[in-house]
Amino acid sequence: QVHLVESGGDSVEAGGSLRLSCVASGNTVMVNYMAWFRQAPGKERDGVAAIWTSGSRTASYADSVKGRFTISYDGAKDTIYLQMDQLKLEDTAKYYCAAGRRHEGGNALRKEDYTSWGQGTQVTVSS
Repeated sequence: QVHLVESGGDSVEAGGSLRLSCVASGNTVMVNYMAWFRQAPGKERDGVAAIWTSGSRTASYADSVKGRFTISYDGAKDTIYLQMDQLKLEDTAKYYCAAGRRHEGGNALRKEDYTSWGQGTQVTVSS
């Protein structure tokens, strides 16, 4: 069992920046991928960014955030981060951290591949 705790959500104006953090604890040796998902009211939970934590730290991003968001992993702290820049109104959502074990490559933003989830942190972008 892997326990995930997110932090860093806040209200920010469009064009601003935020950094989310997610600390993993428990049986993290079984994890080789961690990711951020987000869910707006009335919408599906969608993948935002994922990172391969066991090797090259290869990252993948949803098209909607490419060039604006950066995911990173600190192995010493078992923590992933999501640096969000140039925030837009449509980035408003609850952001969830996820962890799992899957094969390298392919579509790393499928929520079905992740077995552990945090409680989420709210990001609100206003004009």
